Amino acid sequence: MRLLLLEDDLTLGEGLRDYLGQDGYLVDWCSTLAQARVLASDPYDAWLLDWNLPDGSALDWLRGLRSKGAKTPALVLTARDLLSDRIHGLDSGADDFLVKPFAPEELCARLRALFRRMAGGTPCKTFGAVEVALADKTVRLHGQRVELTAREWAVLEALVLRAGRTVSASDLEALVLGLDSEISSNALQVHVFHLRSKLGKGLIQTMRGLGYRIEAPHAIG
Repeated sequence: MRLLLLEDDLTLGEGLRDYLGQDGYLVDWCSTLAQARVLASDPYDAWLLDWNLPDGSALDWLRGLRSKGAKTPALVLTARDLLSDRIHGLDSGADDFLVKPFAPEELCARLRALFRRMAGGTPCKTFGAVEVALADKTVRLHGQRVELTAREWAVLEALVLRAGRTVSASDLEALVLGLDSEISSNALQVHVFHLRSKLGKGLIQTMRGLGYRIEAPHAIG
């Protein structure tokens, strides 16, 4: 999963980037709203936003994005812990709050909860003979566990979280590969090929000229 981290405290930002990276996330870290405005045009699974930045308020920026229809989940990291602050943040479009200082383990737990809600509240999804457990990052075919590489899991997870919707190849590449320019241009196709080899050809559909798609769980036998 790909995260945009907006945090101007360099020590905290570097620490969170490294910790989340070790937990399997792709993290693009920036320290100003100006940088975030550029990066946010890319697809992300979630935004992690420090409230007060040197060049403005992340909540004001988030409110503007929400008014334009942006749906990316947003978790606000802040030292403000008053009830009025939480109400203001939620009314501005935040999905969750985490008050500083916090343990990185709690941040990861909050993210997992956020993604469970994004997936419809259930940690396990069934697509015909394929069962995907998002919580422990496992997948089974006809009840037998199938081992995936980290990249293959990332592709599958991105599509499962968006089941029923077509994800463009460019968005899927960005979600899975991030800003890694060292990845070959056909890496996504290779990962999809391997997933089909392991989980069956019918799970991931190619929508010619549009991208890739996994049908919603209820739509498959």
